[in-house]
Amino acid sequence: MEFEGQVALVTGASRGIGRAIALRLAEAGCDIALNYRSSTAEAEDVAERIAALGRNVELLPGDVARPEVARQLAEAACEKLGRIDILVNNAGIGRDKLLLAMDADDIQEVIATNLVGPMFLTQAVALTMVKRRSGRIVNISSTAASRPGKGQANYAASKGGLEAFTKAMAVELGSRGILVNAVAPGIIKTDLTQALRNAAESELLGRQVVNSFAEPEAVADAVAYLASPRNTYTTGTVLAVDGGLKMV
Repeated sequence: MEFEGQVALVTGASRGIGRAIALRLAEAGCDIALNYRSSTAEAEDVAERIAALGRNVELLPGDVARPEVARQLAEAACEKLGRIDILVNNAGIGRDKLLLAMDADDIQEVIATNLVGPMFLTQAVALTMVKRRSGRIVNISSTAASRPGKGQANYAASKGGLEAFTKAMAVELGSRGILVNAVAPGIIKTDLTQALRNAAESELLGRQVVNSFAEPEAVADAVAYLASPRNTYTTGTVLAVDGGLKMV
């Protein structure tokens, strides 16, 4: 129970990778402020599972793409659970399309959710961490930041920016005892990748060293280490969880 007494705010935690992260941290003793945008039934299911583990959990709906939501989430988490020790910026969207066919919303909404939202939320949460001179922030990036596929210009730009932001925050917050890192998943078994995996499974596996796709729990384990008290020296890094995905 290495997270006993700690509180984590996890965004986009109603399903997929975010769900696995919230459950993994709860299993290790963490109370959870569980953010979601619209998947209420799924979020309630995750909350029930966390409560069954004996942990405190608060459901905090809100769209992280909206600047005012960041402050509201931070304030609500601190009010209901007392503090925030860990922030996991997981919420993200994709609007894959060739750039020449993208409209303004395809670009702006992906950037707002995947990059600007984490910036505002980190700003709000870091203010509470600085006072205690401790904290862990983990941003969920993607291998698309460095190895994008066709039609991922907006998504790759948002995740590449998130990785640069991670490093900048590691520099700014390190002297205050706050470690900031990112995890970059490859193709993980989630609902969001189901169509892609169905359409091109053999091709995608051929680009990896490991001949299988990972479960969301593999990403959750990486996040748990970076957020844990065991991590005392790693900051500003991007940890790839991608089965050895190769550039082709």
